[in-house]
Amino acid sequence: MDEGLNKIRHERSKKDFPSLKLEDDEFVEFAFTRAKIYIFMVLMAIACGAALVLMILLFSLLQQSMLDEMGRNFLRIILAAIVIAAVLASIIALYVYRGNKLFITNKRVIQMVMISPVATSFNIIDLSSVEDASFSQNGLLQKLLHYGTFRLATVGDETTYTFKYSDISPTELREVSKLISEAKKKKKGDEIIIY
Repeated sequence: MDEGLNKIRHERSKKDFPSLKLEDDEFVEFAFTRAKIYIFMVLMAIACGAALVLMILLFSLLQQSMLDEMGRNFLRIILAAIVIAAVLASIIALYVYRGNKLFITNKRVIQMVMISPVATSFNIIDLSSVEDASFSQNGLLQKLLHYGTFRLATVGDETTYTFKYSDISPTELREVSKLISEAKKKKKGDEIIIY
């Protein structure tokens, strides 16, 4: 590839992804996030949980024939607490959703996985160390909504890195496999020159 184009792509990647520590001649080829259906499912679970708590509260209050002023104030406090808890849970869910990313550069795979605001992992793999890239969908829901699990298996200790709830297309998977193949060929070429 043209050296000038690589430099432009490197500068653009630094601008678009300032949190990544890219090497001098490294640029981002692909940037994947979780599928949008994932955040929808989480927000729906929060909404259903809040609705269930509200329904239980209302049914228990309907059994009482009369509420005095203190009872109504208590009800307002409970309702406000449920709404605040649902809003906070939604904000945390959005934060965690945005914290899950997978970057594939021309040299490495950089994976950022956030399970909660206090539980994160950061993995970096050289492309030439990746043995296999695959994408799997299990179940009717994943097929219908076009999401699944993206896996990268490494050479040697056979560590598998997974990126769940991903919506990688078959074309993108082929391109990633092509990048891995090119990185392996380049590494073999460099090893031949060294010896």
